[in-house]
Amino acid sequence: MDLTQGTQEEKNSRAKKMMLWFGIISLIMSFMGWTSAFIVSSSRPDWLKDFELPNAFLISTVVIIVSSISFFLAKKALKTGNRNATTLWLFVTLILGVIFIFNQFSGFQQIIDLGYNFTGPTSNVTMSYIYLIAIVHILHVVVGLICLLVVIYNHFKQKYDATKMLGFELAATFWHFIDILWVYLFLFLYFIR
Repeated sequence: MDLTQGTQEEKNSRAKKMMLWFGIISLIMSFMGWTSAFIVSSSRPDWLKDFELPNAFLISTVVIIVSSISFFLAKKALKTGNRNATTLWLFVTLILGVIFIFNQFSGFQQIIDLGYNFTGPTSNVTMSYIYLIAIVHILHVVVGLICLLVVIYNHFKQKYDATKMLGFELAATFWHFIDILWVYLFLFLYFIR
């Protein structure tokens, strides 16, 4: 397919989707770098081999998976013209995103309660990696929540319908990406010691 063909709107849509995918690919590379560094560092003598991830991280994993389902249901409702269901599922997704972040900070508190801080004399390289990976992911969830707020605002302004969904689709793609990313990170941190 020739990317230079089509209406200006089609070209604009392709360009925005391409930019999003470039961003996602760069994020994948960044997180692959951090998880690779985690594996390399695990050979250090001060590496914790027997740590357990906080229960709050497991809860947040379930929450973020459900949030992906709710965003999917919002998109499905929009495609069928059901504005009320779209609104409901968008707000459910937003609330679940906030609950995810709350659970992440609960997980950090559980790590602190074990005696490990991010830096300083009570820090440990293993836990510092976990803090770093989780905090950078939280920042991307915050970006996803901002995108979601923009989608909700535009939805109330009736800018989306079954034929005009570009912003909605871009936000949904990013949201599903950060959800899948967290599931990968959780499984990585759970199984790789």
